[in-house]
Amino acid sequence: MTFSAPPMPSEGVVSWNINTACNYRCSYCTQRFMDDRGRWSRDTPRFLRSFAKLPGRWEVKISGGEPFVHPTLDEITAGLAELGHRISIVTNFSASEQKLLGFVTAARGRVGVFSCSLHLEYVSDIAAFVDKARWFRDALSVARDPSLPAPSLNVTTVATQSALPRLAELATGFADKGVVFKVQPEKLDGGLVTYTPQEEAQLVQLGGHNRTGQIAHRFTGQPCWSGRSYFIVDDRGIAYRCYPARRHKMERLGDFLSDSFALYDGPVPCPYPLCYCTVPIERGLMSRPTSPQNNE
Repeated sequence: MTFSAPPMPSEGVVSWNINTACNYRCSYCTQRFMDDRGRWSRDTPRFLRSFAKLPGRWEVKISGGEPFVHPTLDEITAGLAELGHRISIVTNFSASEQKLLGFVTAARGRVGVFSCSLHLEYVSDIAAFVDKARWFRDALSVARDPSLPAPSLNVTTVATQSALPRLAELATGFADKGVVFKVQPEKLDGGLVTYTPQEEAQLVQLGGHNRTGQIAHRFTGQPCWSGRSYFIVDDRGIAYRCYPARRHKMERLGDFLSDSFALYDGPVPCPYPLCYCTVPIERGLMSRPTSPQNNE
């Protein structure tokens, strides 16, 4: 099937991995084999100057490591808000209420998506996690800028094979409390773990990867705005078109902190066998089929 590129999104998206440091050591973490788990983006003013050069408004999706252990997270957040960008974040949600409210204040009502990763190896009190999520969702809503899209909060968890028997019950519990709950397939060596047909059926029943309805997404050859309206940048400032690009060490966009950084002029066909980050999919950077033909 041939796909044409969708219209260029009105808002760009950046995935910024601001650190490798994390207070958790999950057995399934894709960063668990990194030699250095203590790095963090150290020159906040220099990064903010680079974000000021981006054309238009961007959603800056902050992740790590764990972003709430970054020593200048509030400074980063306030700086991005002052530039007119929106701030999304991926966190293990272990930060104190004081730190979370500090983030809300720094964001000045410009929060996009607040994604809470539920790591079952570390969280035993699910009820307390749900209550904290509901409390913080309300805090985001009260502080929102009415001229922008409403902030959203969701809870995600990795569908390890050991966790799968619990996920249906967890999904029901979160739904009963009105909290959006998503599952993500476990990654291994740049791909996904091998699930049995029964496990795949269970994942689809739970909504697939981040509620896209699919477990694996394959868009090889299809035009995508990644590289123009989406890119990732690490704690050192190295920018790539997307996560698969970084994994395969291809399509480097240069050093975000220097004049070598350059975005593409338009959509470019995807050269990768698997799109395992759903940001480009969810933000409309490529056309999607109406049937699950790309499902693994």
